[in-house]
Amino acid sequence: MVLVFLVLVPFHVLASLLGARNLVPPVFLGAMGRVAGLRVRTVGEPLKGALYLANHESWLDILALAGRTEAIFVGHSGLADSALIRWLAAQNKTVFITRHQRGSVARQVEQVRAALSERPVVIFPEGTTNDGTGLLPFRSSLLAAVEPLAHEVPVQPVALDFKDVREVGWFGDEPGLANVLRVLERRGRIDLTIHFLPALSGDALADRKAMTAAARAAIEHALEG
Repeated sequence: MVLVFLVLVPFHVLASLLGARNLVPPVFLGAMGRVAGLRVRTVGEPLKGALYLANHESWLDILALAGRTEAIFVGHSGLADSALIRWLAAQNKTVFITRHQRGSVARQVEQVRAALSERPVVIFPEGTTNDGTGLLPFRSSLLAAVEPLAHEVPVQPVALDFKDVREVGWFGDEPGLANVLRVLERRGRIDLTIHFLPALSGDALADRKAMTAAARAAIEHALEG
């Protein structure tokens, strides 16, 4: 991982100076996933310029989706409290949203719209990772910043299906660093199938509650199949 960082960061700096800032971060994240042991298979096609609504199992989700789709991620503002995470997230143009400040929704909508004009955008509606035994409730509040965009871009559910999710999932009271070290110490490959499901349509796009309910049902069906 250190070698990947040392090799790609100079290219990122150069690309940024040449106006191609988006070029390296997805490659970097995908390469980090590969080094961590990820072996990704995809089912279905990721739609161009889409808003992806995905279940959330691990920090590996971000590496896998970025590597396969070059996506930008929407995260809650609390993640930006860590200077290192804030810097790393900024390199991939992460959009940080504040769910409880209603007055900031309009600005956040514009941030997400701007991100979608460049690359696909991922939201994890569960709001946190789970233990892989089932889906957590999808929180419609997380879609406040994208609800007005529902008829502007495809809204595509994405099911992340790890073969051994409990061996790599991050849940409960396990510290983040401990989970990272546990995953990196694990022998063998980490198999992940990403299901790109049909985009939502019709009544499923009526509002953010309809979107979260429809996406959750589609993802749950895919994981049970």
